[in-house]
Amino acid sequence: MPEGFSAGDTAWLLVSAALVLLMVPGLALFYGGMVRVKSALNMLMMSFACLAVVTVVWVLAGYSLAFGPDVGGLIGSLRHAGMAGVGMHDLTGTVPTPAFASFQLMFAVITAALLSGAIADRARFGAWIGFVAVWVLVVYVPIAHWVFGGGWIATHLHILDLAGGTVVEVNSGASGLALALVLGPRLGFRSDPMRPHSLPLVVLGAGLLWFGWFGFNAGSALTAGGAASMAFLNTQVAGAAAVCGWLLVERFRDGHPTTLGAASGAVAGLVAITPSCGSVNPFGALAIGAVAGVACAYAVGLKYRLGYDDSLDVAGVHGVGGLIGTLLIGLLATAAVTGGPNGLFYGGGVDLLGRQALAVLVVAVYAFGVTWLVAKGVDRLVGFRVAAEDEHAGLDLVTHAESAYEMHATGLTGHMR
Repeated sequence: MPEGFSAGDTAWLLVSAALVLLMVPGLALFYGGMVRVKSALNMLMMSFACLAVVTVVWVLAGYSLAFGPDVGGLIGSLRHAGMAGVGMHDLTGTVPTPAFASFQLMFAVITAALLSGAIADRARFGAWIGFVAVWVLVVYVPIAHWVFGGGWIATHLHILDLAGGTVVEVNSGASGLALALVLGPRLGFRSDPMRPHSLPLVVLGAGLLWFGWFGFNAGSALTAGGAASMAFLNTQVAGAAAVCGWLLVERFRDGHPTTLGAASGAVAGLVAITPSCGSVNPFGALAIGAVAGVACAYAVGLKYRLGYDDSLDVAGVHGVGGLIGTLLIGLLATAAVTGGPNGLFYGGGVDLLGRQALAVLVVAVYAFGVTWLVAKGVDRLVGFRVAAEDEHAGLDLVTHAESAYEMHATGLTGHMR
């Protein structure tokens, strides 16, 4: 291997990539348990399909456009299209470039899969496949280049975002909101009960997401050292604090702390610490998690007041949580962790906070606007929403000719003895 190669860093990054991949079935179970039983399999399929579609797009052009040589600060070149020129002896930092490309691929997959929660129970599966392929190229890839790939946000704003508060969380929240507005609310929204059909699946999915998030955040350090260790600890602390925050809101607002609230709170905290895990100390992570748990618990109710049907709260959890985590870096970042700037509360002034806020605003506006256009285009070309009768019947039988649970009575022959 060439000079500078680290076997330890490479092993850690490959394990982290596998952990992030595990988040996709974790998300599928989390989302699948939250929908009604008649569309549970469709929800699983929407996540799993992203593993296939995004991987193909990433190899053909996505990686090159995100991490290829910069073109004007806006996008990468097509020099590495089809992974051309990416050999096993090429290094990105201390790890082989194929390992880095694989790790970043998993980020693209999980971000695309997150969007499915905004349009649960009502999207045509074929239209979803086409949408994901286009969305990755025109929304995810440019933002990834701006922040991770040497684009204008990285080179001019110099924001702190270790693992994707902008690229993954703010992006998915804004894109999910645009999707929900294009498809419109589910039939019976705000009138029919739409309770989760399996809370055990929701908790299992949240647990797998929490487990995978250690690879998501700590793996983003790209080295098996102190930065990864701090990101790992901060991830655990923020997730735990957010569970407490969400449950306290439910206890005093609703009278009952719920299983769904605990699972949702964990995800909210993990979302919020995603950008900040490499910038704050554990006390800062505690504060970020607690704020996210409380804020997201209230944010998810906005859809009923404002009338948009973000089915599984992608905007309320990922959008709001990503916003909180990215902005609070400007307050709570400490040079002892960043090795550079301090946040406002540590004597750093408002400059960092302003740059963080500008990045959030630009990413949110771009993601919302372009996603809305892509979704409208798909809807005009092939139709994005299923027919009303299919939505009533449930997407599992209509789309996949399967059901999640066979509950037919067993036929018995002979005499019981």
